[in-house]
Amino acid sequence: MTMLRRRRLAAAALCLLAAACSSADPKLYTIAAVSGATEHGTPKTVLVQQVAIARYLDRTHIVRSSQDYRVDVMSNDWWSETPGEMVSRVLAQELQERLPGTVVFRSNSPLTLTPDATVDVSIDQLDEDAAGQVVLRGLAGVTFKKHSEPVARPVRFSVTPPAAGTSGEVAAISTAVGQLADTLALMLAQGPRR
Repeated sequence: MTMLRRRRLAAAALCLLAAACSSADPKLYTIAAVSGATEHGTPKTVLVQQVAIARYLDRTHIVRSSQDYRVDVMSNDWWSETPGEMVSRVLAQELQERLPGTVVFRSNSPLTLTPDATVDVSIDQLDEDAAGQVVLRGLAGVTFKKHSEPVARPVRFSVTPPAAGTSGEVAAISTAVGQLADTLALMLAQGPRR
């Protein structure tokens, strides 16, 4: 066997080995907006200012669970955008649907509107617990333009995934974010504390 032929066979073997070891393209997921009850008598303009996500959740890979002192991520199931940006986008869409007559916009909007109320959210947990329930836990806050004291409320929602696997978890996360939007819409309708 000639040296050239050996090199070609070695190169072909390396190519086959590299192809066998490469992983499939990741599956990309996004949460979807869900419908909720409408609220009236709300501020005319609402800014979704900040959605802070716990650092362990702020990653490309979808977190399955954070139970037993371990973060379990899905190796080939990824978010299609950063989790904080995704939740912010969906919350703004859901609030727009729940608050007829109100303009809801996000902090990255090119619009230069002065908001009558500002929404801030902190999410500390958004994954499955030991029982397989998706849990959204955090803090929801609303600040009204004419009142310096914000209204804040701890939130915790537990949703049963409609199916096993990542699709079921993402559907349950969508439902939990919709429940968060329901809470924020009600807070906006109730107004500031007197």
